This record gives sequence, C-alpha cells and structure tokens, in this order.
Amino acid sequence: MIELGGGWDEALAPLFADEHYKAIREFLKKEYAYHTVYPDMYDIYNCFRYTPLRDVKAVLLGQDPYHNVGQAHGLCFSVKAGIPQPPSLVNILKELHDDLGCGIPGSGDLTKWAKQGVLLLNTAVTVRAHMANSHKNCGWTWFTDSVISLLSQQKEHLVFLLWGGNARSKKPLIDQHKHLVLECAHPSPLSAYNGFFGCRHFSKTNAYLEAHGIAPIDWDLTK
Repeated sequence: MIELGGGWDEALAPLFADEHYKAIREFLKKEYAYHTVYPDMYDIYNCFRYTPLRDVKAVLLGQDPYHNVGQAHGLCFSVKAGIPQPPSLVNILKELHDDLGCGIPGSGDLTKWAKQGVLLLNTAVTVRAHMANSHKNCGWTWFTDSVISLLSQQKEHLVFLLWGGNARSKKPLIDQHKHLVLECAHPSPLSAYNGFFGCRHFSKTNAYLEAHGIAPIDWDLTK
C-alpha cells in the first residue's frame, strides 16, 4: 500500500485503483526482480512525499530518472549529495547563476526546491540501469499525464516549467488561463545553447508567483 501524505493519497487514489496502474505494478515487480532499476523502489514517489499537494507552486518536468549508479532518488534532475552533477544539472545551475546570481552549489540535491513547492516530476518515474527511456512505454505516461491534468484542474496560479520536447508535449494538458507555462530547450549539453541558456525561468517563476500573492521560491542551493 502506497502512503504519500500531503493530500496526495486522496487525490491519486483513483489512479492507484485503475487497471492501468495495476499493469504498471506488475511490470515493475518483474523489472525490480530481474534487472537493476532506478531509483530504489522506496524512492519512486519522493517528488510527492517532499512536496505536499497543497504546497505545489511550480511543476518541473523531467523525462526519466538518471540511469547510472547512485544518481536517481525520485526527484527529476536531482542527485543525492556526494554524487557528481550530471551535465544537464550542471547547465541548470549555470542558468540559475546567470539568472539570479546564485552561487554554484557543491551538491546537486534539489530537495530544497521540492520542500518549497516545486514538484520535481519525471514523465516516466523509473528506468532500467544504463537504458534511458526503457520504461517510457510501461504506463508511466498515462500516470504522469493524469497527475499533470489533476494539478491543472485542482490548482490555480502554478508555473509549469517545460524544458525540451518531451516536457513541452504536455502543454495541451495545462489550462493556460489559470497557470503560467514556461517552455524552452532541454538543459542537456546537446540543446542548452538552443534556448535554455538565457531563458530566465527562475526569475520569471518568482515574478509570476509574487504577482499572484504567492511567496517566491528561494532557488539558491548554497544557503
């Protein structure tokens, strides 16, 4: 039985009871039994555990978890303290520095953002080791699309950060009359110079939140 807290159990109960989710569970049982899968099964839903539904201010969409040893821990783009920062995360922190002047942290752990209301959601929340996108078609797209739609419907004045083609494809799920959608290229080294660098999404997020009477996010990970 999954227990997430923060209002998520009630909100997601229809998803967890759905036949689609039961199929995901059966798939994962076999994957975790016979293969190395990331993140650890107890970390799969950390993005919900760290960010209560009532506190969500922004939604940052990733593609799928990091697929190398020790990296993924249930928050998109984040790695635990002591783990080298992957290239996409290095570029995110560079843009943060250029946008808001924040220092470059030694750790790539983004838990501080999650605890302030940034839902760090991957569109597929598990992956087989060293095989990017290997769980893309197991049913996670249905699950995370449903979460995005739920947030769009039940909340107001959220900021959705859509970086790269996979995340930008979710735009039709979001009511842009109620929420702000910020989109640009993915922070990967392959695409960051095509519009991610200079996007200033961190300051734009805070400006929108403050304009609607919502406390801004302290993005600085060095404090």
